[in-house]
Amino acid sequence: MNIKTAPLWKWILMLIASLLLAFIGYGLIVGVSEMSHSWVVALVAPVVLLVLYALVVRWFEKEWAPDIFTQKALWHLLMGLVLGVAYMACVVGIMWLSGCCTIQRLTWDGAAQFKVFLMFLGVAVGEEILFRGVLFKWIDKRWGLWIAMVVSGFIFGFVHLTNDNATIWSSTAISIEAGLLFGAIYKLSGSLWIPIGLHWSWNYVQGNIFGFAVSGTDAGSSWLHVVTDGPDIITGGAFGAEASIISVLLGLGLTILFVWAYLKKNKQENDPGSLLR
Repeated sequence: MNIKTAPLWKWILMLIASLLLAFIGYGLIVGVSEMSHSWVVALVAPVVLLVLYALVVRWFEKEWAPDIFTQKALWHLLMGLVLGVAYMACVVGIMWLSGCCTIQRLTWDGAAQFKVFLMFLGVAVGEEILFRGVLFKWIDKRWGLWIAMVVSGFIFGFVHLTNDNATIWSSTAISIEAGLLFGAIYKLSGSLWIPIGLHWSWNYVQGNIFGFAVSGTDAGSSWLHVVTDGPDIITGGAFGAEASIISVLLGLGLTILFVWAYLKKNKQENDPGSLLR
């Protein structure tokens, strides 16, 4: 089906069907991973979800998911992982420089760290397929980049409103710093692997390196024990660093940068003469 030219009723039905399939697949895969204590299951489950996504794309869009079947997949995943680590390190570093947090102790539980690291892989794969691979892409192809970024970004942010310690502000913060940012990176790269890597390390580093709550939820064992001492607008409060204005401003700045890069790239591709100037 041509997403852009299909009748609106058919586009809506197919979008709903794609979202339901992605959501059910995500729920089943994550559920199986959480119930199993095997790291093999936790590693294989996201792979199965990616294969199911490719089949759904093939079924509805008549192509083999070019956003995951790319020669640069490993490189893109690494780029996303590094960006997520750098992002959270910057957020916490600015908190520390402002005197709003201190590090009290360092601990290490390798088995627990490995388990939660793989768990966050499943979360990243599932949510990026659902919100970028399906929702963002379908809206973008039909209605354009700006509507896709805003709609998918704010739906992504506000599904977190049901989390522990969530507020309207925390959901708005996630919408801006993550929903818009992940959409911009996906559009620029054309690859799901960068937002998957970013999402993966974003959650893991925030919760299990620095010890913050991840979207309001205790992530368990952490390497560092960071104690916050400052206003919630700076530290994020009980919801975690994602609710910090520092994270919001950093995410918004990166979004603007990636959107600018995409617009520049798109202009050059549509104006071959500009490549010669």
